[in-house]
Amino acid sequence: MSLQNSRGRLLGLSRELIRNWQDTQEIWRDQKVREFDQTYMQPLFDSCDNAIAAMEDLDKLLAKLRNDCEIEE
Repeated sequence: MSLQNSRGRLLGLSRELIRNWQDTQEIWRDQKVREFDQTYMQPLFDSCDNAIAAMEDLDKLLAKLRNDCEIEE
């Protein structure tokens, strides 16, 4: 699986998780959900965003490296 495909998969799955979490919060409405959200879900969403951004940067760097290697041959 390519880096771009993995990035797309992670993006899609994280969006699905966000939607499911929002649906859960419609039903589960107490202090514990807020604690769970703050302790687990928000850090997870932030980590996904950071990973997706890093994968985009890596994909650009790999494309540049491939281009640079083709030019030098």
